[in-house]
Amino acid sequence: MSEKQSVVARNSVQAWLLACRPKTLSGALLPVAVATALAYYDGVLNVRAAVLCALFATLMQVAANFINDLFDFLKGTDGAERLGPERACAQGWISPKAMRAGIGVVLVLAGATGLGLLAFGGWELLWVGGACVIFAFLYTTMLSYCGMGDVLVLIFFGFVPVLGTYYVQAGHLTGVAWLLGGAVGLVTDTLLVLNNFRDRDTDRAAGKRTLVVVLGSRGGAILYGVVGLAGCLLAVSSGLFGCRPLLWLPLFYLIPHVSTWHTMVGISRGRALNRVLGMTSRNMLFFGLLIVISLCL
Repeated sequence: MSEKQSVVARNSVQAWLLACRPKTLSGALLPVAVATALAYYDGVLNVRAAVLCALFATLMQVAANFINDLFDFLKGTDGAERLGPERACAQGWISPKAMRAGIGVVLVLAGATGLGLLAFGGWELLWVGGACVIFAFLYTTMLSYCGMGDVLVLIFFGFVPVLGTYYVQAGHLTGVAWLLGGAVGLVTDTLLVLNNFRDRDTDRAAGKRTLVVVLGSRGGAILYGVVGLAGCLLAVSSGLFGCRPLLWLPLFYLIPHVSTWHTMVGISRGRALNRVLGMTSRNMLFFGLLIVISLCL
Protein backbone atom coordinates (compact mmCIF):
# COMPACT_ATOMS: atom_id res chain seq x y z
CA MET A 1 0.00 0.00 0.00
CA SER A 2 1.38 3.39 -0.97
CA GLU A 3 1.88 6.21 1.50
CA LYS A 4 -0.92 8.22 -0.12
CA GLN A 5 -3.34 5.34 0.28
CA SER A 6 -2.48 4.88 3.95
CA VAL A 7 -3.13 8.49 4.98
CA VAL A 8 -6.45 9.04 3.15
CA ALA A 9 -9.33 8.06 5.40
CA ARG A 10 -12.22 6.30 3.68
CA ASN A 11 -15.04 8.70 2.69
CA SER A 12 -13.19 11.60 4.33
CA VAL A 13 -13.17 15.22 3.18
CA GLN A 14 -9.67 14.68 1.82
CA ALA A 15 -10.88 11.65 -0.15
CA TRP A 16 -13.71 13.67 -1.73
CA LEU A 17 -11.35 16.51 -2.61
CA LEU A 18 -9.04 14.05 -4.35
CA ALA A 19 -12.01 12.49 -6.17
CA CYS A 20 -12.96 15.94 -7.51
CA ARG A 21 -9.58 15.97 -9.34
CA PRO A 22 -9.00 19.71 -8.91
CA LYS A 23 -6.44 19.79 -11.72
CA THR A 24 -9.18 18.98 -14.24
CA LEU A 25 -11.38 21.90 -13.24
CA SER A 26 -9.39 24.35 -15.35
CA GLY A 27 -10.84 22.62 -18.41
CA ALA A 28 -14.34 23.51 -17.21
CA LEU A 29 -13.54 27.14 -16.38
CA LEU A 30 -11.47 27.91 -19.49
CA PRO A 31 -14.43 28.17 -21.94
CA VAL A 32 -16.42 30.25 -19.46
CA ALA A 33 -13.53 32.69 -19.10
CA VAL A 34 -13.08 32.95 -22.89
CA ALA A 35 -16.79 33.54 -23.54
CA THR A 36 -17.00 36.09 -20.73
CA ALA A 37 -14.00 37.96 -22.15
CA LEU A 38 -15.76 38.04 -25.53
CA ALA A 39 -18.91 39.38 -23.84
CA TYR A 40 -16.81 42.10 -22.22
CA TYR A 41 -15.25 42.98 -25.60
CA ASP A 42 -18.71 43.19 -27.18
CA GLY A 43 -20.06 45.34 -24.33
CA VAL A 44 -22.61 42.78 -23.09
CA LEU A 45 -20.88 41.51 -19.93
CA ASN A 46 -23.24 40.16 -17.24
CA VAL A 47 -21.25 39.23 -14.13
CA ARG A 48 -24.05 37.31 -12.39
CA ALA A 49 -24.70 35.13 -15.43
CA ALA A 50 -20.96 34.52 -15.87
CA VAL A 51 -20.57 33.43 -12.23
CA LEU A 52 -23.50 31.02 -12.53
CA CYS A 53 -21.98 29.56 -15.71
CA ALA A 54 -18.65 29.06 -13.96
CA LEU A 55 -20.34 27.33 -11.02
CA PHE A 56 -22.45 25.10 -13.28
CA ALA A 57 -19.42 24.13 -15.39
CA THR A 58 -17.37 23.31 -12.29
CA LEU A 59 -20.12 21.17 -10.75
CA MET A 60 -20.68 19.29 -14.00
CA GLN A 61 -16.94 18.60 -14.28
CA VAL A 62 -16.91 17.24 -10.72
CA ALA A 63 -19.97 15.10 -11.49
CA ALA A 64 -18.30 13.75 -14.64
CA ASN A 65 -15.17 12.92 -12.63
CA PHE A 66 -17.25 11.05 -10.05
CA ILE A 67 -19.16 9.15 -12.75
CA ASN A 68 -15.95 8.23 -14.55
CA ASP A 69 -14.38 7.10 -11.27
CA LEU A 70 -17.33 4.90 -10.29
CA PHE A 71 -18.04 3.25 -13.64
CA ASP A 72 -14.38 2.58 -14.43
CA PHE A 73 -14.13 0.86 -11.04
CA LEU A 74 -17.30 -1.18 -11.56
CA LYS A 75 -16.13 -2.25 -15.02
CA GLY A 76 -12.79 -3.29 -13.63
CA THR A 77 -10.88 -1.04 -16.04
CA ASP A 78 -9.31 1.08 -13.31
CA GLY A 79 -6.66 -0.42 -11.12
CA ALA A 80 -2.98 -0.85 -10.49
CA GLU A 81 -2.26 -1.55 -14.14
CA ARG A 82 -3.60 1.86 -15.19
CA LEU A 83 -1.01 4.55 -15.84
CA GLY A 84 -3.35 7.45 -15.17
CA PRO A 85 -4.07 9.34 -11.95
CA GLU A 86 -5.30 7.30 -9.00
CA ARG A 87 -9.07 6.96 -8.68
CA ALA A 88 -10.94 7.24 -5.39
CA CYS A 89 -12.99 4.04 -5.71
CA ALA A 90 -10.09 1.94 -6.99
CA GLN A 91 -7.88 3.11 -4.14
CA GLY A 92 -10.54 2.49 -1.52
CA TRP A 93 -10.80 6.14 -0.56
CA ILE A 94 -14.53 6.29 -1.31
CA SER A 95 -16.98 3.38 -1.31
CA PRO A 96 -19.10 2.81 -4.44
CA LYS A 97 -22.26 3.46 -2.40
CA ALA A 98 -20.92 6.81 -1.19
CA MET A 99 -19.79 7.71 -4.71
CA ARG A 100 -23.30 7.09 -6.06
CA ALA A 101 -24.66 9.43 -3.40
CA GLY A 102 -21.97 11.99 -4.24
CA ILE A 103 -22.92 11.91 -7.91
CA GLY A 104 -26.55 12.57 -6.99
CA VAL A 105 -25.72 15.47 -4.68
CA VAL A 106 -23.44 17.19 -7.20
CA LEU A 107 -25.97 16.77 -10.02
CA VAL A 108 -28.71 18.28 -7.85
CA LEU A 109 -26.46 21.27 -7.08
CA ALA A 110 -25.62 21.63 -10.77
CA GLY A 111 -29.31 21.48 -11.64
CA ALA A 112 -30.15 24.16 -9.09
CA THR A 113 -27.41 26.37 -10.52
CA GLY A 114 -28.67 25.75 -14.03
CA LEU A 115 -32.19 26.81 -13.04
CA GLY A 116 -30.71 30.15 -12.01
CA LEU A 117 -29.52 30.61 -15.59
CA LEU A 118 -33.04 30.31 -17.00
CA ALA A 119 -33.69 33.93 -16.07
CA PHE A 120 -30.88 34.95 -18.44
CA GLY A 121 -31.22 32.44 -21.28
CA GLY A 122 -34.79 31.12 -21.21
CA TRP A 123 -36.31 27.68 -20.79
CA GLU A 124 -34.51 26.28 -23.81
CA LEU A 125 -31.43 26.01 -21.60
CA LEU A 126 -33.11 23.01 -19.96
CA TRP A 127 -32.29 21.01 -23.09
CA VAL A 128 -28.64 22.03 -22.83
CA GLY A 129 -28.42 21.11 -19.16
CA GLY A 130 -30.14 17.80 -19.77
CA ALA A 131 -27.73 16.97 -22.58
CA CYS A 132 -24.77 17.73 -20.30
CA VAL A 133 -26.05 15.26 -17.69
CA ILE A 134 -26.93 12.53 -20.20
CA PHE A 135 -23.60 12.65 -22.02
CA ALA A 136 -21.65 12.75 -18.74
CA PHE A 137 -22.99 9.23 -18.19
CA LEU A 138 -22.82 8.08 -21.81
CA TYR A 139 -19.17 9.10 -22.19
CA THR A 140 -17.91 6.75 -19.47
CA THR A 141 -20.36 3.92 -20.03
CA MET A 142 -20.45 3.79 -23.83
CA LEU A 143 -19.09 6.55 -26.06
CA SER A 144 -15.47 6.56 -24.85
CA TYR A 145 -15.28 2.90 -25.94
CA CYS A 146 -16.10 3.67 -29.58
CA GLY A 147 -13.84 6.63 -30.36
CA MET A 148 -16.38 9.37 -29.61
CA GLY A 149 -14.55 10.95 -26.67
CA ASP A 150 -12.82 13.58 -28.79
CA VAL A 151 -16.11 14.64 -30.39
CA LEU A 152 -17.71 15.03 -26.97
CA VAL A 153 -14.81 17.16 -25.74
CA LEU A 154 -15.17 19.43 -28.77
CA ILE A 155 -18.90 19.80 -28.10
CA PHE A 156 -19.14 19.88 -24.30
CA PHE A 157 -15.82 21.59 -23.49
CA GLY A 158 -15.92 23.89 -26.50
CA PHE A 159 -19.12 24.79 -28.26
CA VAL A 160 -21.63 24.23 -25.43
CA PRO A 161 -19.90 26.18 -22.64
CA VAL A 162 -18.55 28.98 -24.85
CA LEU A 163 -21.79 29.51 -26.76
CA GLY A 164 -23.93 29.00 -23.66
CA THR A 165 -21.92 31.42 -21.54
CA TYR A 166 -21.94 34.06 -24.26
CA TYR A 167 -25.65 33.58 -25.00
CA VAL A 168 -26.84 34.07 -21.43
CA GLN A 169 -24.96 37.38 -21.35
CA ALA A 170 -25.60 38.71 -24.86
CA GLY A 171 -28.94 37.12 -25.73
CA HIS A 172 -27.61 36.10 -29.16
CA LEU A 173 -24.66 34.35 -30.80
CA THR A 174 -21.96 35.65 -33.14
CA GLY A 175 -19.55 34.13 -35.64
CA VAL A 176 -16.65 34.87 -33.30
CA ALA A 177 -18.37 32.97 -30.48
CA TRP A 178 -18.70 29.91 -32.73
CA LEU A 179 -15.05 30.09 -33.78
CA LEU A 180 -13.83 30.46 -30.21
CA GLY A 181 -16.05 27.57 -29.14
CA GLY A 182 -14.33 25.35 -31.69
CA ALA A 183 -10.91 26.71 -30.77
CA VAL A 184 -11.32 26.05 -27.05
CA GLY A 185 -12.78 22.59 -27.70
CA LEU A 186 -9.86 21.56 -29.90
CA VAL A 187 -7.18 22.85 -27.55
CA THR A 188 -8.91 21.16 -24.61
CA ASP A 189 -8.97 17.92 -26.61
CA THR A 190 -5.17 17.86 -26.56
CA LEU A 191 -5.48 16.76 -22.93
CA LEU A 192 -7.74 13.83 -23.85
CA VAL A 193 -5.54 12.87 -26.81
CA LEU A 194 -2.48 12.78 -24.58
CA ASN A 195 -4.34 10.81 -21.90
CA ASN A 196 -5.43 8.26 -24.52
CA PHE A 197 -1.93 8.22 -26.06
CA ARG A 198 -0.49 7.32 -22.66
CA ASP A 199 -3.13 4.64 -21.98
CA ARG A 200 -3.31 3.20 -25.51
CA ASP A 201 -1.95 -0.22 -24.57
CA THR A 202 -4.28 -0.79 -21.60
CA ASP A 203 -7.20 0.71 -23.52
CA ARG A 204 -6.59 -1.67 -26.42
CA ALA A 205 -6.42 -4.63 -24.03
CA ALA A 206 -9.70 -3.53 -22.40
CA GLY A 207 -11.44 -3.21 -25.76
CA LYS A 208 -11.63 0.58 -25.46
CA ARG A 209 -11.30 1.86 -29.02
CA THR A 210 -10.27 5.47 -28.51
CA LEU A 211 -9.25 7.48 -31.54
CA VAL A 212 -5.60 6.97 -30.58
CA VAL A 213 -6.09 3.20 -30.44
CA VAL A 214 -7.64 3.32 -33.91
CA LEU A 215 -4.90 5.55 -35.37
CA GLY A 216 -1.98 3.85 -33.63
CA SER A 217 1.01 5.41 -31.87
CA ARG A 218 2.24 7.49 -34.80
CA GLY A 219 -1.26 8.64 -35.74
CA GLY A 220 -2.04 9.51 -32.12
CA ALA A 221 1.10 11.63 -31.87
CA ILE A 222 0.18 13.46 -35.08
CA LEU A 223 -3.38 13.95 -33.80
CA TYR A 224 -2.08 15.73 -30.70
CA GLY A 225 -0.12 18.22 -32.77
CA VAL A 226 -2.91 18.80 -35.29
CA VAL A 227 -5.78 19.48 -32.86
CA GLY A 228 -3.73 22.07 -30.97
CA LEU A 229 -2.67 23.76 -34.20
CA ALA A 230 -6.24 23.76 -35.53
CA GLY A 231 -7.56 25.29 -32.30
CA CYS A 232 -4.99 28.06 -32.47
CA LEU A 233 -5.78 28.84 -36.11
CA LEU A 234 -9.52 28.98 -35.37
CA ALA A 235 -8.90 31.54 -32.64
CA VAL A 236 -6.71 33.66 -34.92
CA SER A 237 -9.27 33.44 -37.73
CA SER A 238 -11.72 35.28 -35.45
CA GLY A 239 -9.94 38.41 -36.62
CA LEU A 240 -11.59 37.95 -40.00
CA PHE A 241 -14.96 38.58 -38.31
CA GLY A 242 -13.91 41.96 -37.01
CA CYS A 243 -12.41 40.79 -33.71
CA ARG A 244 -9.03 42.31 -34.53
CA PRO A 245 -7.31 41.68 -31.15
CA LEU A 246 -7.32 37.93 -31.85
CA LEU A 247 -5.34 38.16 -35.08
CA TRP A 248 -1.92 37.44 -33.61
CA LEU A 249 -1.58 37.01 -29.82
CA PRO A 250 -2.99 33.41 -29.66
CA LEU A 251 -0.19 32.34 -32.03
CA PHE A 252 2.18 32.40 -29.03
CA TYR A 253 0.37 29.25 -27.83
CA LEU A 254 2.13 27.31 -30.58
CA ILE A 255 5.52 27.74 -28.85
CA PRO A 256 4.73 25.62 -25.75
CA HIS A 257 2.41 23.36 -27.77
CA VAL A 258 5.12 22.32 -30.22
CA SER A 259 7.65 21.96 -27.39
CA THR A 260 5.27 19.71 -25.45
CA TRP A 261 4.57 17.68 -28.59
CA HIS A 262 8.30 17.03 -29.02
CA THR A 263 8.55 15.93 -25.38
CA MET A 264 5.56 13.62 -25.81
CA VAL A 265 7.02 11.97 -28.93
CA GLY A 266 10.39 11.58 -27.22
CA ILE A 267 8.92 9.82 -24.19
CA SER A 268 6.43 7.81 -26.30
CA ARG A 269 4.93 5.65 -23.54
CA GLY A 270 4.86 4.93 -19.82
CA ARG A 271 4.30 6.83 -16.60
CA ALA A 272 6.73 9.53 -17.68
CA LEU A 273 3.95 10.87 -19.91
CA ASN A 274 2.13 12.01 -16.76
CA ARG A 275 4.57 14.91 -16.75
CA VAL A 276 3.39 15.84 -20.23
CA LEU A 277 -0.21 15.91 -18.96
CA GLY A 278 0.81 18.73 -16.63
CA MET A 279 2.51 20.54 -19.48
CA THR A 280 -0.57 20.16 -21.69
CA SER A 281 -2.84 21.51 -18.94
CA ARG A 282 -0.49 24.49 -18.59
CA ASN A 283 -0.66 25.07 -22.35
CA MET A 284 -4.46 25.09 -22.23
CA LEU A 285 -4.45 27.75 -19.53
CA PHE A 286 -1.89 29.78 -21.47
CA PHE A 287 -4.08 29.61 -24.58
CA GLY A 288 -7.11 30.81 -22.65
CA LEU A 289 -5.09 33.57 -21.01
CA LEU A 290 -3.87 34.81 -24.40
CA ILE A 291 -7.46 35.07 -25.65
CA VAL A 292 -8.70 36.78 -22.49
CA ILE A 293 -5.82 39.29 -22.61
CA SER A 294 -6.47 39.95 -26.30
CA LEU A 295 -10.16 40.69 -25.70
CA CYS A 296 -9.87 42.60 -22.42
CA LEU A 297 -6.84 44.78 -23.11
